[in-house]
Parts: sequence; structure tokens; C-alpha cells
Amino acid sequence: MKKLLLLIIKMYQKVISPLKPPTCRFYPTCSHYGIEAIQRFGALKGGWLTIKRICKCHPFHPGGIDEVPPSEEGRHF
Repeated sequence: MKKLLLLIIKMYQKVISPLKPPTCRFYPTCSHYGIEAIQRFGALKGGWLTIKRICKCHPFHPGGIDEVPPSEEGRHF
């Protein structure tokens, strides 16, 4: 599932994205965010983070820098 989601995003980047003007309000772009989130957290959590990010990408949101959250690995409290 992880590989399939990454393939879909990469196909979007190569085929659809070049046909559209740059409109993403965030850095990194939503597709780059999606790739990083899925690679870091897997298909389920990374996919959910990507969906949440895409839902924020609209003209009424200020945008800005919105990086993928750090993984829980190595965090000890």
C-alpha cells in the first residue's frame, strides 16, 4: 500500500502538476509533504497526515511552512 501511494503521488508530480500553475500555499508542497509523511509514518498515518494537509490547502488558509511532524522514534521523556 505504501508503494502504491508513493507511486500515485510521484505520477501526479510528473504528469499533472506540470500542467498547472504553482498554487500550493505551503512549503514543502503538498505532494512533497505526502511523500515524506508516507515514507516516515507508513501508508495509514502518513496518508492521514497528507489528507489533513491537502484539506488545509485553500485560499482562506494563510499557508506557510508546515513540515511533517517528527517520528516518535528516539523520543524518551
